[in-house]
Amino acid sequence: MANTLNVLSHPLVHAELSKLRQASTTSKEFREGIRTISLFLGYEASRTLEQQTIEGTTPVGPFSGTTIKPRIGLTPILRAGLGMTDALLELFPAAPVYHLGLYREKVTLQPVEYYSKLPPSPPIDQVYLLDPLLATGGTVCAALTMINDWGIPTKKIKLLCVLASEEGLQRVQEEYPDLELWVAAVDKTLTKEGIISPGLGDTGDRLYNTLTNANPNRRA
Repeated sequence: MANTLNVLSHPLVHAELSKLRQASTTSKEFREGIRTISLFLGYEASRTLEQQTIEGTTPVGPFSGTTIKPRIGLTPILRAGLGMTDALLELFPAAPVYHLGLYREKVTLQPVEYYSKLPPSPPIDQVYLLDPLLATGGTVCAALTMINDWGIPTKKIKLLCVLASEEGLQRVQEEYPDLELWVAAVDKTLTKEGIISPGLGDTGDRLYNTLTNANPNRRA
């Protein structure tokens, strides 16, 4: 895979991910775990952000410091991406949030767009695209196309995912080789239904406690 892929290696992240995988984990615990891992992803993905120098004055005297130069925007893919948004807003409290509504059609596994909050032209320089699960890669690729068409080039997009499949990563990297990807872990197996195994289950349902016995693995 291309060197734009970054997989976190941290004992706290590993522990949180193991908790998320447990079927017995409550929705409250699941939300907290997604948020914690999202913070780690956000910190690490921000290491290379361009800085600019500022001059200021402390109560003691003048100083030279830095601030983040690019204007950052957050783009969560509904609905599961909402679980990552608050963590990134802690890092970028002034960042606008542009929601994208995409779901995967259950028979064809193709993405279907149903909502976009992207304004006519981008008032930002860089996008953090948020989606906890990267399974087949179809939904992420559709979101990337929307953001590119909006006016943000792939090199100015960072994709943050809690868990990805090898197959999904390969597809996204083949279609968007300039994309910077940050994931907490990678699973090898993708079922014929497009579900990551062992995975996390349906992140949207687990985040918002809407899981039903009849449909335990639907991703939305």
